[in-house]
Amino acid sequence: MDLMLHSAFAEVATLLMLAAIVGFAGLLLRQPLIVSFIAVGIMAGPSMLDVVHAEAQIELLSELGIAVLLFLVGIKLDIKLVRSLGAVALVTGLGQVAFTAGIGFLIGLAMGMDAVTSLYVAVALTFSSTIIIVKLLSDKREIDSLHGQIALGFLIVQDLVVVLAMIVLSTVGIGGRADGGGAGEIAMVLLAGIALVGLVVLFVRYVANPLSGRLAHAPELLVIFAIAQATVFATVADVIGLGKELGGLLAGISLASTPYRETISARLAPLRDFLLLFFFISLGSTLDLGLLGDSLGEALVFSAFVLIGNPLIVLAIMGAMGYRRRTGFLAGLTVAQISEFSLIFISMGLALGHVGEQALGLVTLVGLVTIAVSVYMITYSHWLYEHLGRHLWMFERAETPREPGGQADEHIGGTDILIFGMGRFGTALGLRLQRRGFAVLGVDFNPSAIRRAKQLGLHAEYGDATDPEFIGSLPLENARWVVSTVPRHPTGLSREDSRHTLMQVIRAEPFRGKIAVASHSDLETEELQRRGADTVLEPFQDAADRAVDLICGAQETQRTPIPHITPEERIEGRY
Repeated sequence: MDLMLHSAFAEVATLLMLAAIVGFAGLLLRQPLIVSFIAVGIMAGPSMLDVVHAEAQIELLSELGIAVLLFLVGIKLDIKLVRSLGAVALVTGLGQVAFTAGIGFLIGLAMGMDAVTSLYVAVALTFSSTIIIVKLLSDKREIDSLHGQIALGFLIVQDLVVVLAMIVLSTVGIGGRADGGGAGEIAMVLLAGIALVGLVVLFVRYVANPLSGRLAHAPELLVIFAIAQATVFATVADVIGLGKELGGLLAGISLASTPYRETISARLAPLRDFLLLFFFISLGSTLDLGLLGDSLGEALVFSAFVLIGNPLIVLAIMGAMGYRRRTGFLAGLTVAQISEFSLIFISMGLALGHVGEQALGLVTLVGLVTIAVSVYMITYSHWLYEHLGRHLWMFERAETPREPGGQADEHIGGTDILIFGMGRFGTALGLRLQRRGFAVLGVDFNPSAIRRAKQLGLHAEYGDATDPEFIGSLPLENARWVVSTVPRHPTGLSREDSRHTLMQVIRAEPFRGKIAVASHSDLETEELQRRGADTVLEPFQDAADRAVDLICGAQETQRTPIPHITPEERIEGRY
């Protein structure tokens, strides 16, 4: 027994070291961990290194990983958030799922698959990776943009589809196990399931908030309770025949309405990633590379459909709803991959005996290809639109009523100053300039920032500072200043700073005024001046100057040889 435990420990240590090496290589290639994890699973499998022998221990860690993953999906399904889904997220999300599943099913039949396998593969293609999309959009600072918010809407809709798919599979599995007395068994399981859902409702109503509030005094205990909740619900659901996956989802939903769900989610994310490694190792240990090779042609066809077809489906739906093709294109690229749920879903089908290992290998290959390629598509989305946007005219209506700011307000013809970036600095700057009598127009690609600016009395319009088509529609001809308060943000294959792109586009327009750009370091200031900025604003330096004035008082300030120049005074041209 001691020898076996030592062997299992050494095996896990070997797998972790392999994962670290492969993960580092993936990091250099800008690939997400899920790609590296799938690669580790295949490498550790019997067709290559054959280092997986402690099947029971790895299977246990794999099941824990799935329970925690689905718990985190459930904890994001706040009922209030689901109720507040906008029409675009609901219609586009359901439309993408329906069209992807329908077309994928027909592709499977055309390639000679049976109806059940085609259906499983088609449904697996509808799920996009929440982890990858949120990570990439956050890195690009586009999570609050219009297309970023629509993409988050897609993810919520897809999570709901995941819940329904798990329920359907669990019910089908019950029916498949039932024999002569199957109807009674199904009825008992459904009653037990209703009782479990009722327990969740009562827990949410009377227990979740006060209990989590008490546990929050010891954050470590709150995390332990969350893991216990996930595993206990998964166990109960498995015992009554609904499956661990559905139990994990219900556990997450039971804590989704608490004010601590974000804290729980953030603390469990590293544990989820660690345990999911063993799911992919367990998955890879069952794959035969010969089967993967046999599925290569079908995998490339399905991969092309996901990479090209999914974005076009979203683009067409959003265009029909009245969005600009640029917004539809950027949102559509986020669904150009399948997710870890696709592999979990097809694995459930394999466990139920509905599909064979070849279907699992096929979906695994599609996952590797689409995730690896879509990372670059999302990262360089603006560069792709610059080269493809003019060919997508058929996906945009003559008018775009759904696009915030698509119709210019009447007042903007007399704009004196345009401010790109309506964050705290941009909004404060706009309000002070407006009080001094200037006609100010604010621009931001965050709809919430636009609404907040309008509530404060500023004229504001939705738009992207890197979109030449949008900038060309602005009242630049008579404007005295264009001010950019947006932070440094690389765009395109060259990783060009978005502020440099804005200045270049502005200079190409009929604009005779001056450009002021915010900087947060000396190196940025030098580069912006070299690129042609008339004035460089330094918010931190200006704030420090003002703070020194307030702390030292007028007498001390008189001794200093450096005059204080406010951003407003720089723009007004007093200095």
